[in-house]
Amino acid sequence: MKKFLFTATISLAFATQVMAQDAKVTIRNSEGTQKIHKEIYGQFAEHLGTCIYGGLWVGENSPIPNTNGYRNDVLQALKDLQVPVLRWPGGCFADEYHWMDGIGPKSQRPKMQNNNWGGTIEDNSFGTHEFLNLCELLGCEPYISGNVGSGTVEELAKWVEYMTSDGDTPMAKLRRQNGRDKAWKVKFLGVGNESWGCGGNMRPEYYADLFRRYSVYCRNYDGNFLYKIASGASDYDYNWTKVLMDNVGNRMNGVSLHYYTVSGWNGSKGSATKFDNDQYYWCLGKCLEIEDVIKKHCAIMDEKDPRKHIGLLVDEWGTWWDEEPGTINGHLYQQNALRDAFVAALSLNVFHKYTDRVRMANIAQVVNVLQSMILTDTKGQGHMVLTPTYHVFEMYKPFQEATYLPLDINCEKMNVRHEMNKEMDESSENGFRTLPLISASAAKTASGSIVIALANVSLDKKKEIEIDLGTKMKNVSGRILTSKGVADYNDFENPNRVQPVAFKDAKLKKEKLTVKMPAKSIVVLEIK
Repeated sequence: MKKFLFTATISLAFATQVMAQDAKVTIRNSEGTQKIHKEIYGQFAEHLGTCIYGGLWVGENSPIPNTNGYRNDVLQALKDLQVPVLRWPGGCFADEYHWMDGIGPKSQRPKMQNNNWGGTIEDNSFGTHEFLNLCELLGCEPYISGNVGSGTVEELAKWVEYMTSDGDTPMAKLRRQNGRDKAWKVKFLGVGNESWGCGGNMRPEYYADLFRRYSVYCRNYDGNFLYKIASGASDYDYNWTKVLMDNVGNRMNGVSLHYYTVSGWNGSKGSATKFDNDQYYWCLGKCLEIEDVIKKHCAIMDEKDPRKHIGLLVDEWGTWWDEEPGTINGHLYQQNALRDAFVAALSLNVFHKYTDRVRMANIAQVVNVLQSMILTDTKGQGHMVLTPTYHVFEMYKPFQEATYLPLDINCEKMNVRHEMNKEMDESSENGFRTLPLISASAAKTASGSIVIALANVSLDKKKEIEIDLGTKMKNVSGRILTSKGVADYNDFENPNRVQPVAFKDAKLKKEKLTVKMPAKSIVVLEIK
């Protein structure tokens, strides 16, 4: 998680459009070979704002209904989402977190100041046991981010032993004293976070040597095999990836990548719910640039790892807007509009295409922070609302572990400015991005059905989409996510303003599927 202040003048010139009304999608049904890793639908929970305290965790004595301290409503919503993996405790917080402060009797755990996010005082009541037990309740893999920035090799080595050793070892004994006899299974281990920034402000060469050292002492205990993830680049820093591939190589199982749809890192980023049409289209153009970023990082990785043994993990991504007025500075609480749902859908469609290298993605973040799945009332009322982004993830569940089917799209495109700041654009060589108005992804499930996701990002044009399935199918069903306005969102007074409903405008005839999509809509279809 980046920690910066930023300024931006939000001004966007009118986007020019190429006139065409309809679209054609051709699915190359026989070419599907790669599985869409379910971990691409991963989540991220940092000690930031009310993500943990008030979001996931309220404590056993809270008046808000809970199970052993976990909010019942949030717990059920995440179970319904089938979360495959959850990253914790950060983010920037990870490299200031000392895990031994978060174990043992809660009354004896020392308090700490969250220096990265608003200076909040935390009581460490949510620690290793609480996180790993939550993952067991959700049925998901834990992804631990280890402290490299302010920690030690010994500290991280002992944490791994504490969590995963079932032997007669000092840390396993300590875990048993704290109430957990059997070790947890912990597969994913991040060796630091954003080591180029809040995780230590390191040079890539220095971090590469640190990774080599730390990874030696993070051992596999009693049948638990760690998937060790290096702290990778921020969006366009291709040199960082090159240095790690040259100096670490196959000593790492994966390398991370962070990419935010954000206007800049200085000053105002714009409102999550108050924006004009040009700002909407700019957002989607910026979002889709992640594909070019992924391709360039993959090309660097391919030079040293042509068989793609090393995974690329986009373990922070999503929108980053201004904090909601009246909320605590540094807690990054933002609303979540239909626009954010489009960012989710378009990003997931991109990740599916590169599943041979992209092994995981973790949207930032799961509750009450940035592009969250869930918003909660932390003032004791116990309200919860599901965001439009949550509904995209829920609609896309059939893609998890399905076989990706390549496809071709012929559709209308428009040009949108590359920068939010008009003056910056005019002095740049390439001032525009090309934004297709239709985004699509297809996959074949284990049962043999085809699942198709479609997004019509046009604000004012209906689209009739002809889809060549490449095989004869018998019936189609689906759901649609849309609303009157692209800035519409769900809140505690209107929790169901934006939610999916049944979709009836898909007609199947042998190998051809015709879909009539309203403007600004997302549709997921299952064809059997």
